[in-house]
Amino acid sequence: MPALPSWLTEPLGGQFAALLPERPEYHPDHPLGCHRRRISDRIVGLVLDQIAVGGSITKAPGGGEVAGRSPVDRGKQGLKRSGMTDGYGIPLGRVLAGANRHDSPLLAPTLDLLDDLGPLPDDITVHLDAGYDSGKTRTLLDEPGLRGRIAYMGEKAPIQASQRRHVERTHAWQNAFHRIARCYERRATVVDAFFDLADTIITVRSLIRRAWSTHRWDQRPNRRP
Repeated sequence: MPALPSWLTEPLGGQFAALLPERPEYHPDHPLGCHRRRISDRIVGLVLDQIAVGGSITKAPGGGEVAGRSPVDRGKQGLKRSGMTDGYGIPLGRVLAGANRHDSPLLAPTLDLLDDLGPLPDDITVHLDAGYDSGKTRTLLDEPGLRGRIAYMGEKAPIQASQRRHVERTHAWQNAFHRIARCYERRATVVDAFFDLADTIITVRSLIRRAWSTHRWDQRPNRRP
């Protein structure tokens, strides 16, 4: 679905279209004079009816406002982020906390980030791992009318992971940035700024990757990025 309601995107789309050069429905350089029809520029949007939330722990050797003793790194200082993505893996925001915090209490402030996205679908499914398998989590999801797809403890996660893999993939993308995987910043606002920069790069890369199979442009790579 689009990130904004149609009554707002339609007038804006018309104004943008008036500024774009005229582009034929079929590629004029095709040797047979035909090709697959050009797909509209206005197909990319956030998949907000499917949301994935998950936590990830990274090192924070310098300590700081959002650092704590890591349970997976011999008690050294670590940073936990409770990240949220849409159904494709586009990062929608995160909540930062010490590595000693459990994922479950961070779910509520993470879901509160949805309020900044404007109009939302009527039916939203939140995909969670077994760490959120509790009655408290289900009550939290029921209050705003969200549906939960939660993995059960004691069962193999890959069988029931469904679309939760998207948030895990995004965590891996974020951890590819050295300033995030090993954070020396002490102020929470600075850490958030680095995450915002990384999320911007991830989003642009994802748009290019998706557009490779649906759009054409002069500098289009020969292989999918």
